[in-house]
This record gives sequence, C-alpha cells and structure tokens, in this order.
Amino acid sequence: MDPPADQPEVSHRTRHARSLFAGIAPQYEWMGRVLSLGQEPSWRRFLVEKTNVPAGSLVLDVASGTGLVARELAERRALRVVQLEPSEPMLRAGLDVSRAAGLSDRVWPVLGRAEELPFEDGRFDALTFTYLMRYVDDPPATMLELARVVRPGGVLASLEFHVPDPPLLRAGWWAYTRAVMPSLGAAVSPEWGRTARFLGPSVSGFAARSPLPVQVRWWQDAGLHRVRSRSFLFGTAVVMWAEKTDGS
Repeated sequence: MDPPADQPEVSHRTRHARSLFAGIAPQYEWMGRVLSLGQEPSWRRFLVEKTNVPAGSLVLDVASGTGLVARELAERRALRVVQLEPSEPMLRAGLDVSRAAGLSDRVWPVLGRAEELPFEDGRFDALTFTYLMRYVDDPPATMLELARVVRPGGVLASLEFHVPDPPLLRAGWWAYTRAVMPSLGAAVSPEWGRTARFLGPSVSGFAARSPLPVQVRWWQDAGLHRVRSRSFLFGTAVVMWAEKTDGS
C-alpha cells in the first residue's frame, strides 16, 4: 500500500470523517448492505456499468473505502484500478478481500486525499467516487481536481445518498435515518451507532446545501458534459455520470 506524497494539515471535517471510518472498517461491507436495505450492491453495479471504457483501461476509484467499487470494476469490467482512500484502516480492511478474489494484480491501494490527488493530468481513462463530497470542504474545487486526472473523453461517475422529494417519502426517510438506522448501528458496535447517528443529518444537510442542480453545475464547471443522473430507492441514492470534454 503506497503512502501519500505528503501529510498536509486537514480540516475538522476531514479529521471527523477519518475518525468515523477508522472504527467501522471491519464491518463496513456487510453493514452497508444492511443499512441500505440490501440495495447498495445494485447501486454499485449501475455505477460500474456507467464506467464505460474498454477492458484493460486504467481507472481511479476515489474514496474507495474497502474497495467494493474497485473490485467490481476489476472483476466485472476487467479494468486496472487504483484504489485511493484517505482512511488507512478502511484501505487495509479490503486488502485480504482483494487478495482472496485474486485481484491483487489489478487493484492497487493508495493512501491519499481527493482534494490533492498524487497523479499527473490525464492519467486515467475513467474515475469513480462514492460518498465523497459530503466530507470535503470545497466540493467545486475537489470536482476540478478529480476531472484533472482524467483524460479528455474519459468518464467520471459517482454514487451518493440523497433525500426523497415527495413529503411522505421524505418523512419515512427521516424516521428511518433518525430512529431505525441508529438502533441498527448501535446493535453492532458503539462506533456503528455513532456513525449511523451522524449519517442522516450529514445527508440531509448536504442535500439542502447542494441540491442536484448545484452538483451538476460543479461537474459542468470542471469541464464535464452530458451530465446525467439516476435515482434509486425512491430517491434515497443517486448515481451521476458524465464525460470529460476534449481539451478541458
């Protein structure tokens, strides 16, 4: 596992995110399925399908966690994947899984931050990221940095939680994220209880500050075009994807 090039000072938001993920790394993969009511694997599959580049292409998976998307890209699309993640416990939790799947020669873990990618311009044919923008201080600047390392004509795709628009569905989502989900998390561990309590307010706060049209503008301002999206589970998750314009 490669270390980051340097260790810049990080914000309170970043430190808080790292502390959350450090404690939940061992159960992260199966708890994601539980808390999403079994739906997260299908969201990831759709994300991977939208990474429409030829087999053997080089892809950067940012905020990769334990490597769920990175392994899907390597297995389902026969891609070479750099798995970049700022939390060392999360990155290490996925090493044995990748090794057992026979993917160590196609998935390369790197410790690093989305805000300062340790790669040259246009290095990758495609880039994916999951649950990232809620944890960075400057999403538009981070989007520019992500686009920087993708070649012109390459693809970017993301997965993020969202809040349903219809009032009845929104009320149900609110009850689930504020009551049911924290109880499920606390049943697993104190760390998961703390993370589950954090998740609902984090998602609703982000959606209020940065509704989808605002997020689309980030992508467009970063030199991406044909920005599209699809929502899942009544609008509780959104996959976005786009192409980098030639010469941007």
